[in-house]
Amino acid sequence: MPRAGRRGAVGAAEVTAVSCKTPAPVGVRLDPMAEFDMNFRWAIVYVDDPTAAVAFYTETFGFPTRFVGPGGVYAELETGSTTLAFAAYSLGDSNFPGGVRRGDADGPPPNLELALVHDDVDGAYANALQAGCTSLAEPEDKPHGQRVAYVRDPFGTLLEIATPM
Repeated sequence: MPRAGRRGAVGAAEVTAVSCKTPAPVGVRLDPMAEFDMNFRWAIVYVDDPTAAVAFYTETFGFPTRFVGPGGVYAELETGSTTLAFAAYSLGDSNFPGGVRRGDADGPPPNLELALVHDDVDGAYANALQAGCTSLAEPEDKPHGQRVAYVRDPFGTLLEIATPM
């Protein structure tokens, strides 16, 4: 059954894939997304206390608070065209069975990296450490011309602090 707002070629079968790893059946063409206006608008990090996370990012990196939801289970920062938001694990647990994996300070960071851009990586890195982030890699110049450092915030999130590209 076709999705609303999507049109395929005349006579082409339309398939809604279950995930990006679900192959289309042999001989079936997937509907192209040429007319599907998609934007990336939010990155949501699940934490124990979204209000504390927003306060940390405001105090440490200077992002103003945009919104804190009722009960503090969801909060957003003013970060430009893509919003950085924090949601409580309880909200994640209510969204789908099994919820989300908890971030922690042990082991390798989760499979998401938030990149924060600043002209003074060394200063931003030092400020992040002073505020409670854990160093993963000190600032260094990369071959592509960018200066980059990596920290883990107190909530377990991997942060890249980098100069503009």
